[in-house]
Amino acid sequence: MAGSSFGTLYRITTFGESHGEALGVIIDGMPSNISVDLEELHLELLRRAPGQHQVHTNRREDDRPRILSGVFEGKTLGTPICVIVENTNQRSGDYDKLKDSYRPGHADKTTMIKFGIRDHRGGGRASGRETLARVIGGYFAKKMLTSMSFYAYISQVGPYKIDKVISHGTPRGEINIPDENLTSEVVSFLKDCKVNGESAGGIVRLSITGVPAGLGEPVFDKLKADLAKAMLSIPACVGFSLGSGFAMASMKGSEVSSDSRHFGGMEGGISNGEEIILDLAFKAPSTIGEKAREGRHDPCILPRVIPVVEAMAAITLADQLLRQEAYHSFLTSNKDQ
Repeated sequence: MAGSSFGTLYRITTFGESHGEALGVIIDGMPSNISVDLEELHLELLRRAPGQHQVHTNRREDDRPRILSGVFEGKTLGTPICVIVENTNQRSGDYDKLKDSYRPGHADKTTMIKFGIRDHRGGGRASGRETLARVIGGYFAKKMLTSMSFYAYISQVGPYKIDKVISHGTPRGEINIPDENLTSEVVSFLKDCKVNGESAGGIVRLSITGVPAGLGEPVFDKLKADLAKAMLSIPACVGFSLGSGFAMASMKGSEVSSDSRHFGGMEGGISNGEEIILDLAFKAPSTIGEKAREGRHDPCILPRVIPVVEAMAAITLADQLLRQEAYHSFLTSNKDQ
């Protein structure tokens, strides 16, 4: 089944369960002779790893990657790349009570309906832990996209919002909120949520610079459509907005047309060379109350989802770039004949 793969020419396929032996990813389409660094990849994975902050889940994983194929002496071979990360701190017994019951808001019931069997330990394939494989895919994609820069940050958690313009690349602080005062308030708020078995959602803003004009297709394979699919495939992502997004619904045409930044770096679904701006809404984790206290759960996934958002954007743009290059190569070869 194709449900675990994403992309066309740059394509990732993720595998593994939250409490299985390991999770991993197979990457197809990575060009050859590109330098990679295993320690650099490990640091990227640690950006989303659990147990590093008091507002994270108590599960601790080192998330050390092991490259099985596609890389030799620090260079990509142009062949399929396979990377795995072993699970070392599962504590599957925490989920024994879920064998015969379904958690509201999770994929427990729908997985059973679809497949007739499920791994109840931590959510199996539907677990947020699967996203570490996406971060690996994003690391390799970024190695192709040397002219592009990806910068995501938390702009809102529950009722706490950033009320100022944040420049691309501003230091993000301890939980990926580029505002020191707001960070302190949010940390206190999330600590209370964790103690009380409560949870919170919020909004992530993503800025992408250095994107060349012309990526994306004018109808079904619009760049915005591919980015929307990428982001909405992330667990708990429930909303996608481009540029000024829903605010444009109440604007007049003269207002919308007065500033190209309203369009978020795309026109007609094709990149225009300007900064791409996306806003992504994430729901509060569904595990609350006593179940949250018994298991190991994040009271809010936003602090750890930032590298996942950046990774899915990089994977999407790597795929679009290869497709555009293939199209231009085809046109050039036809002209030469």
